[in-house]
Amino acid sequence: MTDAGWGLCTYRDTTSADGVEALGALRHADGAVVAVPGPPYRGLMDAMAEWDALAQRLQGWDPTGLPAVPDVTLLAPLRFPRKVICTGVNYGSHVAEMGAGRPSPGWEAWFFLKPPTTTIIGPDAAIEIDPDRDERVDWEGELGIVIGRGGRAIRAADAADHVAGFTVVNDVSARGPHRRTEAPHDAFRYDWLASKAQDTFCPMGPAVTPRWLLPDPNPQRLRLWVNDVLKQDEQAGAMLVGWRELVEAASARITLEPGDVIAAGTPAGVGAPRAEFLRPGDVVRVEIDGLGSLRNPVVARTAAAAPLVRRTA
Repeated sequence: MTDAGWGLCTYRDTTSADGVEALGALRHADGAVVAVPGPPYRGLMDAMAEWDALAQRLQGWDPTGLPAVPDVTLLAPLRFPRKVICTGVNYGSHVAEMGAGRPSPGWEAWFFLKPPTTTIIGPDAAIEIDPDRDERVDWEGELGIVIGRGGRAIRAADAADHVAGFTVVNDVSARGPHRRTEAPHDAFRYDWLASKAQDTFCPMGPAVTPRWLLPDPNPQRLRLWVNDVLKQDEQAGAMLVGWRELVEAASARITLEPGDVIAAGTPAGVGAPRAEFLRPGDVVRVEIDGLGSLRNPVVARTAAAAPLVRRTA
């Protein structure tokens, strides 16, 4: 396992009246946010348009010992990518716990999308659920692959050159509305929007660890806790389709753009097989070695809930 030390983050100065977002570096050891040298960016997503130049400037830079920026609120690192591409059926252990057969050799990656601006939330932001409906909201800790250099038809052998780094994702999922038994045809049996695309259902962060600090996330451990009870614990690289091949498979279908995130799927330990689901008052924490810790409380959604904060124009 690798201790990458830090990752690129997006933060807001809580003392600032205009609420401008900025690019920073989050030290994993102490949680301090440090200013990044060079021209100012309005968060990491703003910087992704110049990823190659930023990466060249920061390679070899070390934020250890630098003074922390005071009074900051840590936001989702990418506000907001054009696409969040989620991978299904990508860990054999999860396939087994869900009672399904392991895909045959040669299985091609399978994807669905989450709407970025309404699903993505950052560290300590609340996952909102409706406790009055039979939603059966579940957790899915995942590795996030962040695209730095866009492209189409990218080969797996070249995928690393297109990846800016890695982050932590929680693919929150409502199991209740997913399967629609009243559907008039099998083609309409599954409601992916109701299951995967509800507001706040994509916690992400706390930062993006650059690939030069963590060239390969495969040896790292992925763990998820609910109320400090360990639920998921597996090597991130135990995927059926590896992270390089996911970049190849996604880019064979759609053009990947800087800042896009590919969530690599989840291992065993989700709540559905044991009928354990999230409730208001719960706290979910996902950690991947070298990428940091992502913590989110769960609250009841109300009609009067405040809208999600979007990137300042």
